[in-house]
Amino acid sequence: MRLPVIFILLTVMIDAMGIGLIIPVMPDLIQDVDGGSLAEAAIWGGILSTTFAVMQFLFGPVVGGLSDRFGRRPVLLIALAIMALDYVLMAVAGTIWLLVLGRVIGGITAATQSTASAYMADISAPHERAARFGLVGAAFGAGFVLGPLLGGLLAEYGTRAPFWLAAVLAGSNAIFGWIVLKETVTDATRRAFNWRRANPLGALRALGRLPGVTRLLVIYFIYHVGFAVYPSVWPYFGKERFDWTPATVGLSLGLFGITMALIQGGLIRPILKKLGERGTVIAGHLFSIASLILIAVVSSGTWVLLLTPLASMGGIIPPALQGIMSARVADDAQGELQGALTSASALAMILSPLVMTYTFAQFTDAQAPIYLPGAPFLLAAGLSTVGLAALLIGTRRSS
Repeated sequence: MRLPVIFILLTVMIDAMGIGLIIPVMPDLIQDVDGGSLAEAAIWGGILSTTFAVMQFLFGPVVGGLSDRFGRRPVLLIALAIMALDYVLMAVAGTIWLLVLGRVIGGITAATQSTASAYMADISAPHERAARFGLVGAAFGAGFVLGPLLGGLLAEYGTRAPFWLAAVLAGSNAIFGWIVLKETVTDATRRAFNWRRANPLGALRALGRLPGVTRLLVIYFIYHVGFAVYPSVWPYFGKERFDWTPATVGLSLGLFGITMALIQGGLIRPILKKLGERGTVIAGHLFSIASLILIAVVSSGTWVLLLTPLASMGGIIPPALQGIMSARVADDAQGELQGALTSASALAMILSPLVMTYTFAQFTDAQAPIYLPGAPFLLAAGLSTVGLAALLIGTRRSS
């Protein structure tokens, strides 16, 4: 495999590792910095996640548009360097507001996932893009494996240790990219930067004019709202429901990441071949709905872990949707498309953490009318059902 592609996959993996590294320590870190109960820490965790997502939402199209104008290479390298410094800030933060500032900066730099996906689109033929996006998803899944595992283990050395490792990884990858990354934007595909299109609403509006893309963007958005229940609530859910330690939370998320990487990196190709892109999206929704309901109601942590492969099958949805939409967009707008998709997923992460952590707090608080820690997962299952219905109804109308 060419070194630039390895760099792109490493970039996506490190993005996921940076997120996953800190998930196991967030409940204890927030309680250490701000005090309060676990339910209160969950609310602050939702605020931090939403802050991160707001920045991704606002800057996804900006970064994607800048990469269409100035190239993928400078955008990726500058973002990685700033990301490394941001993790240093969070490693030394002594107040909740410094953590918020760190999530502001981190959300902007993490918006480069759109640029990484655009790079893969640049080097792929149209019929190869869905599978290549699956490879990017597999890299994200691999990072999600290593991140929580290392985060849980490093928690034994303090709640700040994972941030130091994330800083080293981002900085090292920036150096690697400086050496090996080749530019893919040429004069033939370069496009002028336009602020009207470089804002999330403008980008979504522009793409929404293309046939069938609006409905697919909505489905993509709904999927991410439901999927965000995992990073938003999982550490609090595991601690409350099963009395899991940070190490156990990390191991459980690592297992989820392993199965996600295997599915998106390997199984998705035969699934796409057998079911097609639309059939793959339908199957992914069915697996997602079933797993979310089961996770919400089972009372054994062991059973939750055994359900992980089923839950991971929902990961076939995004690359299949990306493949459908990418085929409907011109080559000189791939960065814009990926930026809009980043904004759609970020918008989901703006809403979902607040809703999911609030739902968790309401159903686990001492004054809760019904004790149901799995309530956020039932809500996510309902959203997945809405997404599936939107796909089926839209297909019926277009036929």
